[in-house]
Amino acid sequence: MASKHTSAAPIAVRHGLARVLSKLGICSRTEAAKWIEAGRVSVNGRVVRNSESPVLRGVDRLAVDGVEIGEGRRRYLMLNKPRGLVTSAQDDQGRDTVYRCFDGAGLGWIAPVGRLDKASEGLLLFSNDPEWAARITAPDTGPRKTYHVQVDRIPDAALLGRLVAGTVVDEEQLSAASVSILRHGDKNAWLEVALDEGRNRQIRRLLAAFDIGVLRLVRVAIGPLLLGDLPKGGWRELSPQEMIALSPDARRGGHGAA
Repeated sequence: MASKHTSAAPIAVRHGLARVLSKLGICSRTEAAKWIEAGRVSVNGRVVRNSESPVLRGVDRLAVDGVEIGEGRRRYLMLNKPRGLVTSAQDDQGRDTVYRCFDGAGLGWIAPVGRLDKASEGLLLFSNDPEWAARITAPDTGPRKTYHVQVDRIPDAALLGRLVAGTVVDEEQLSAASVSILRHGDKNAWLEVALDEGRNRQIRRLLAAFDIGVLRLVRVAIGPLLLGDLPKGGWRELSPQEMIALSPDARRGGHGAA
């Protein structure tokens, strides 16, 4: 007699409460942990004060301050970051942050996707979708980033080649995917620099290793997404077409002109 075969049902996976709140796009994981510790979060009607308490997303009923929450609206934004703003939600030195650009917009919690340092400017993405943000910033799945960089000298072809070959700085191998001269004057030049991975202050550190000073640094593209004519401090939502173009399945590459 043949035995009857039945396929096993998929096993539901539980995750920590703070992580689930973050994945829902409600707040950051750090903020969620504070809410939980303060007794503001309940699961299935019971207040939970342990941020690692396991919950089943989409099954367990979650509430903050008595208001039940579900999957929030996903937001995907681009900002033309002005120079002088810090890429963080708060700054312990009291400096202005990029969130000043969103004052009064009522967007809820959003987080930067990648970073630009205080002295840098240009295209910066924001989202409340941590999984999408991780794909955009991951070296193996993220799109190429393109920058226009004003430098204090006019590099020759040999020096441009050395920037692509790279060098070790502070025990890190730093290099550019490509470097070319956009235009130059008598004493300085504008370079187009493309990166396939984002390390902390990578372009500034790489150029400094070759005694090249940076006068201005502007990110002009992330993959096929161009900064374009978005005004400084201005922001807008990404279109569905732009979201598809930024996906890991799309062709990876940078753009020349902004």
